[in-house]
Amino acid sequence: MSPPRSELPGLAIVGGGPAGLIAAEVARAAGVEVELFDAKGSVGRKFLIAGKGGLNLTHSEPRPAFDARYRERAREVGRWLDDFDADALRDWARGLGVETFVGTSGRVFPTDLKAAPLLRGWVRRLREAGVRFHVQHRWTGWADDGALRFDTPDGEREYAARASLFALGGASWPELGSDGAWVVRFRDAGIDVTTLRPSNCGFDVAWTPHFAQRFAGAPLKPVIAHWTDASGIERALQGECVVSAAGVEGSLVYAMSADLRESIDRDGHALLQLDLVPGRDEAMLRAALARPRGGRSLSDHLRRAAGVHGVRAGLLHEALGHPLTDDPVRLASALKRLPLRLVAPRPIDEAISSAGGVRLEALDDGLMLRQRPGTFVAGEMLDWEAPTGGYLLTACFASGLRAGRAAVRHLRA
Repeated sequence: MSPPRSELPGLAIVGGGPAGLIAAEVARAAGVEVELFDAKGSVGRKFLIAGKGGLNLTHSEPRPAFDARYRERAREVGRWLDDFDADALRDWARGLGVETFVGTSGRVFPTDLKAAPLLRGWVRRLREAGVRFHVQHRWTGWADDGALRFDTPDGEREYAARASLFALGGASWPELGSDGAWVVRFRDAGIDVTTLRPSNCGFDVAWTPHFAQRFAGAPLKPVIAHWTDASGIERALQGECVVSAAGVEGSLVYAMSADLRESIDRDGHALLQLDLVPGRDEAMLRAALARPRGGRSLSDHLRRAAGVHGVRAGLLHEALGHPLTDDPVRLASALKRLPLRLVAPRPIDEAISSAGGVRLEALDDGLMLRQRPGTFVAGEMLDWEAPTGGYLLTACFASGLRAGRAAVRHLRA
């Protein structure tokens, strides 16, 4: 027996994150009937979690430097940003009564730092505009004639729409709905999807058990990271990270995660070097460490001469072994370029975001699938990635707006 079916006169949107919601907004503003489906009991759950410590809405970095944050997809994402960039996103938030400010790092936040008021106001405005929400509707695939199939509290249902737009996210927040389950269904339909991989993630290091037990959770701030990017160029960046029981994580590591992940894919490991004493010249450090220490222990000497103790001293032991050498040349060199051998990214469900997804080459300029006319894709489902700092959210908004507008044009045609 076939499941109950509903015929929809306009656009069906599957996924209630920022990309799906902004697509609903632009389509409804153009007079299109919009039905929005989400697997959870409410929309925007990942958006709310992203704003838990202060919603980083976008970034004030000017273009084209902003575009370059999207790496090999900078050109394609740049076209989305031509329609809806960081300034447009701030104006949009202002239209919901939410003012923003630029923080010291260039990141842009709501003045109250909260996501909930913005999301509540947005959903209220969408409902008042006529967008119809269907929660606890998990998309399970297409029927033979292209209708959308859902598992619902009332059993399986089908919805046949004139156009559909998918914004189901990646696979980095399964508890919030971004579980990547859609990949198999898209691939079974012959759609070109690259493997979802962790992005903005931590990495495993083969710590000794003693070090992992003693220093897990210890912060490293500030340090300077040195690594080689995907083009073979030596890079350096100062910031903060954290030693975990498994390896290293934190904002500094996330910023270079794409390069590190690709090195591991290519070579089986990645080399990350940390300057544990930024601001200290290596020659002066050697001289300080070469001074006689008298009856002091080497640990006390390191603390007095170089300010190195705790987790930094522990890292020296990890790099140079036990007992620790008292050679000032080796010590100074290790302190300025402490080598960490990263062996694997952390699992994708621990990552902030994911890379991979529907290849942009499978879509036209309006983000419609070439082999499924009338089916659009937006947000983190697409094959692009970006660092944290507001770049992720901005591209989700911009792609949702572009796909929503293209869906309107398709329906009118």
